[in-house]
Amino acid sequence: MPVRGVRGAITVQENTQAEILGATKELLVELLERNQLSDHTEIVSAIFTTTPDLNASFPAEAARELGMSQVPLLCASEIDVPNALPLVIRVLLHVNSDRDQSEMVHIYLRDAKKLRKDIAGAQ
Repeated sequence: MPVRGVRGAITVQENTQAEILGATKELLVELLERNQLSDHTEIVSAIFTTTPDLNASFPAEAARELGMSQVPLLCASEIDVPNALPLVIRVLLHVNSDRDQSEMVHIYLRDAKKLRKDIAGAQ
């Protein structure tokens, strides 16, 4: 079965554990629903990044709280690009899917919509 990439991003109001975990859950739930990924065994792995101003929690904790305990998860910090959008959590899911890459729905929520105006899923 082919492996497909699904991207998403969301912003938070402040650098707190509650904000980071809550926003990450919101993003993941939307990504899973919109891509019809009901079984976590379809997820090969997930890479989370945060902008350098977010360090109060690992976004991967939210994925584990949603039941992704068997999915390999990795967190990293984004490059500190001058004038980049602050307070952003990003995710790249690798999923097993027979669907074409063009059918995968990428989700950008809150102020993260500004990151990918070219993607229809940037709501």
